[in-house]
Amino acid sequence: MYKNLQWKIYLILGLVVVSLWMILPLNEKINLGLDLQGGMHLVLRVDTSKIAPEARAKASERALEVIRNRIDEFGVKEPSIQLQGVDNIVVQLPGVTDRDRALGLLARTAHLEFKMVSDDPEKLKEAISGAAPEGYELLYLDAEPFLVKAAPALTGEAVVDARVDFDQSAFGQPYVGFTLNAQGARDFARCTRENIGQRLAIVLDGKVRSAPVIQTEIPSGQGRITGRFSQQEASDLAIVLRVGALPAPVVVEEERTVGPLLGQDSIKHGIRATVIGALLVFIFVLAYYLLAGLIANVALILNFIFTLAGLAYFHATLTLPGIAGLILTLGMAVDANVLINERIREELRAGRPLRTAISNGYNKAFTAIFDSNLTTLIAAGLLFWFGTGPIRGFAITLTIGLLSSMFTAIFVTRTIFEFLLSTDRLKKLSMVELIKQPKLDYIKIRYICYALSILIIATGAYAYFSRGQGMYGVDFTGGQLQEYSFQNSINIESIRNSLGSAGLGDAAIQKISGKNEVIIKTANDTVKKVNDQFDKDFPDNKYQLMRIEHVGPVVGKDLKSKALKSLFYSLIGILIYVGFRFRHFNFAAAGVIALLHDVAVTAGFLALTGREMSLTVVAALLTIAGYSINDTIVIYDRIREVIRTMPKVGLKDVINIAVNQTMSRTILTTLCTLLVVLALFFYGGEVINVFSFCLLIGFMSGIYSTVFIASPLILVWEGFNSGKNKK
Repeated sequence: MYKNLQWKIYLILGLVVVSLWMILPLNEKINLGLDLQGGMHLVLRVDTSKIAPEARAKASERALEVIRNRIDEFGVKEPSIQLQGVDNIVVQLPGVTDRDRALGLLARTAHLEFKMVSDDPEKLKEAISGAAPEGYELLYLDAEPFLVKAAPALTGEAVVDARVDFDQSAFGQPYVGFTLNAQGARDFARCTRENIGQRLAIVLDGKVRSAPVIQTEIPSGQGRITGRFSQQEASDLAIVLRVGALPAPVVVEEERTVGPLLGQDSIKHGIRATVIGALLVFIFVLAYYLLAGLIANVALILNFIFTLAGLAYFHATLTLPGIAGLILTLGMAVDANVLINERIREELRAGRPLRTAISNGYNKAFTAIFDSNLTTLIAAGLLFWFGTGPIRGFAITLTIGLLSSMFTAIFVTRTIFEFLLSTDRLKKLSMVELIKQPKLDYIKIRYICYALSILIIATGAYAYFSRGQGMYGVDFTGGQLQEYSFQNSINIESIRNSLGSAGLGDAAIQKISGKNEVIIKTANDTVKKVNDQFDKDFPDNKYQLMRIEHVGPVVGKDLKSKALKSLFYSLIGILIYVGFRFRHFNFAAAGVIALLHDVAVTAGFLALTGREMSLTVVAALLTIAGYSINDTIVIYDRIREVIRTMPKVGLKDVINIAVNQTMSRTILTTLCTLLVVLALFFYGGEVINVFSFCLLIGFMSGIYSTVFIASPLILVWEGFNSGKNKK
């Protein structure tokens, strides 16, 4: 055995062992995203508008510290709290599904004040009529008004400890006891000593929680806050008092809450889609390429293992779009193996010895594999740069998967072939050939194809713009989406009547086909109102809140801007790279036009089928862009080769020859990828259905545009440039 072959085998085996060590057991080594295990994703904006300009640089950092301390006290396992930009804080709480409690704990300012209450009834009447005396303000305890001094006698900054206790004289009612620091204790003692017989209002975030009468001086620095708390409310209040108040109010700009039931359902569907998609690809590749297919399948399995190891190494989080990226990587990884095997077939058909055919096959396929994967990586990189949340998870998984697929397809499979050749076990390499090389004139029908594409795009564009704002989901328009699952059958009309009774007659309602699930879209947070109404109207039909997506108008506008930027810059990046690699603007321009064609066709079908534009759809469109240019580059690479080997052949014939020579590869790769996407579409679950639908349309459009749009357009650009040169 050759020495250079030995180190290759040891390297591969070593990587397999290390990768398995890194990923096993899976439930401990791979982090699951909130959409798979349930939890909350929040973007909180610190409202610094009322803070002095010189203090705003530190307000967000102080808010971050306070929120982190509150979450630590809350007891969330492996939370993520990060400052984003100047005044946004991103919080991820795995496993937390009690949104009301979490929001109350995180968004509460917890500004505690002790204020003396005026006992002058005339001043109170003036305040109620709208003219509070100078130095006073009107506050309420439930419906009872209190006129209190505007300047506090003491603030919550003096609190060093807070705890839950129970009042045995009031049937065990919980209350919050607090302890003040030394200076606070002295101030509290003086205040109570000087105001015996008067009421002291305990004010939290501008609301009176209690207003006891001072009976005697309290020198101990200890007190209590009462107010008909539940034990949980008292516990949460004690937490926020212990860790301190936020320096400024916080606003929930974005919320994505996934219930545990939906998370489990997503895992089940994701695993099922992965297994089905992988099996379909493995069976097809093995049946078509025989021994070479078996070797390719080994590479695909290793690609899966290496991708998971990469996720574990970078501590990346596997999300539902990430699972889609994993499955899609599997389908796209087949492309490299198909390219290599088809090249080997061509070399064998030309009569070359087996060892030479294999070597030439890898060498000739390399540039197409490298260029096509690199352009997809450009799209994935820009998707990560401009994307947010789960979309970034998709981009990370796709990137790691593509890098892994290049290694396994080029290095691992070639090493296996070299090993078999070195041991004289490989004498012949047979492959099934169902798709013969055609001899069609694609240029001849180009104008018919142009007209057909224009008609399809125009129809889709009309449907798209006719829907207006209805085309965009809450990701881009702002608002709230709530998904409910009912135990028994439910119809939209009864839901609409129920929401009408709750004053939500303008809510958009969508029933999920084949399930007792509905999606409700409103402009504001209506969870409590909807839940209360459903409890009243459907007492015998139990329901579960599956997920909540809330996006503020500012965030929605920002997400829309980022989505457009990601799409625009990915096109620019691909245009520059293709132009550089093929040293001709004609190739780059034609490829990008075909890419835009596929994106436009997909968006049109979204509009025609009543689906919405969302962040998930943007991820799908960028994936389509990467896949479309991937397919186009393979043909471009063959055109470049034909030009080099047949310098006297005209460009029209060169294009036809190149497309015909690569047609079997185009059909086989697209078929394998579509098998995976179909598994996603039918078995991936409702959440990812729109994503797989986009890929289904986009990939079918991609094979058409590569052959009938991108390739003929090179001739159009060439003719245009020739005309300019003559002038």
